[in-house]
Amino acid sequence: MTPTLADSRAHLAEEGYVVVEGLFDPASDFAAVYDEWDAILDGIARELLAEGALSCAHEELPFAERLLALCGETGRVFHQPFDISLPQKDINPDTPLHVGPAVFDLLTHERLLDAVEGFLGPELVSNPVQHVRMKPPGRLLGAERARSYLAARVPWHQDLGVLLPEADSSTILSCWVAVTDADEENGCMQVVPRSHRQDLYDHCPTEPQTGIPEHLLALDEAVTLPMRAGSVLFFGQNLLHGSLDNLSDDRVRISMDLRYQPAGQPSGRPHFPSFLARSRAHPERVLRDPAAWAAMWFEARDALSRGESPVFTRWHADAPFCA
Repeated sequence: MTPTLADSRAHLAEEGYVVVEGLFDPASDFAAVYDEWDAILDGIARELLAEGALSCAHEELPFAERLLALCGETGRVFHQPFDISLPQKDINPDTPLHVGPAVFDLLTHERLLDAVEGFLGPELVSNPVQHVRMKPPGRLLGAERARSYLAARVPWHQDLGVLLPEADSSTILSCWVAVTDADEENGCMQVVPRSHRQDLYDHCPTEPQTGIPEHLLALDEAVTLPMRAGSVLFFGQNLLHGSLDNLSDDRVRISMDLRYQPAGQPSGRPHFPSFLARSRAHPERVLRDPAAWAAMWFEARDALSRGESPVFTRWHADAPFCA
């Protein structure tokens, strides 16, 4: 029996997370996104061929297999050209990011916003802390594995721990979208139920991603969450969570983390653009133009490339608990 909205809200309140199966139809809802990704990967393949790093373009392969072929032959990962956010350092005028119309359509998909509205209410802002994660098998990554926070194991953390203190009073809902099947072998999510009731843990800004030192954690109650493509994991900013390594031989695990919050609250990432995604009170203020959304990101990139790198974290690597 399909859980009701009341069931899902109760589970989110009690356990700190809830999985909604089949929110998206992978065949129809992700098709346009894959078309955009195919075009990006084709450009990457052409560049690799031009520099002599690739034997052939592997054009005959579907997207996931082609991505693995490029990773396997070059030993590189290609996460940033697909990501829907900027990195937190070394931002240049040409730093790649992908803010295509199909991604915007997914961010503002009616079924997704309906679910988010059921948890947060009708005035919804898209928080700019959002990512596409394409996690190849670890055996393909080599030295890149330690440097790629979008392709490697994600350490235990709270989302509030990767935001600035301005967001401490905000209510931010994470929506982890399984674009492909995610299971224990290829690196699915893990959570600690009821940990959302705890205060913010100390985090360490280590490579490849900020995380909580494991000696500070008790993980006896952690659960692993295999999910079918099209399912969405919802959780709040204080829940302890992470993801496993991809130990499969030949499967890439693709996911998107999207985040939303009630209008009028700080995002915790003020240098990146938020936008009003739904409003019953002021529907005329809702952003509906994907080109305008993309322009906001390009303007942020230009501004950040011209100035000093802003502070993105409240933590310092030399803190005693990071030793």
